[in-house]
Amino acid sequence: MSRAALLVIDVQRDFCPGGALAVKDGDEVVPAINRVVAGFDRAKLPIFFTRDWHPPDHTSFKGQGGPWPPHCVQGTGGAAFHPSLRIPTSAVVISKGDDQSKEAYSGFQGTDLATRLRGLGIKEVFIAGLTTDYCVKETATDARKAGFAVKVIGDCIKAVDAKPGDGVRAILKMKKEGARLVDSSSVIRLLASTQQ
Repeated sequence: MSRAALLVIDVQRDFCPGGALAVKDGDEVVPAINRVVAGFDRAKLPIFFTRDWHPPDHTSFKGQGGPWPPHCVQGTGGAAFHPSLRIPTSAVVISKGDDQSKEAYSGFQGTDLATRLRGLGIKEVFIAGLTTDYCVKETATDARKAGFAVKVIGDCIKAVDAKPGDGVRAILKMKKEGARLVDSSSVIRLLASTQQ
């Protein structure tokens, strides 16, 4: 296994049931993500958690002419990570979308994530989280553009499906860009084998 990092994308309260921009069953990815996080933690490999961290008047909000209801506003309960999400003390949190005038679906957009990964000698990223058709897709696409090998953990992602089939189309787009789809159990086995 090449030098790898885990990117957990936007598993925040507002994207889970009961949140301002809830993904149907979005919280169901948390147990599988926690298992993968534990595997990376045991292997002492880097883990990054991205989060939307919007100002109250963010350009993506309907009040400013954007497509979305206000969500993940800085410092609010909705911007907090899901309470069951396991976040190791060694993990790095990357905040995105904190510029009022700029949208940022990708964890690489307007952040130092690529620089941090390169500084750690990372060659490959594993991606999990919310949502398949927006932030996961854009993060995977930007990771490929930045030269990283990309594996998307299929049972650790969920789609908004604002238009029916958006999630499926997003997976096809990520594959076309060179990402591979894997499942959490195979990732955990791979991590365990590197420690023997």
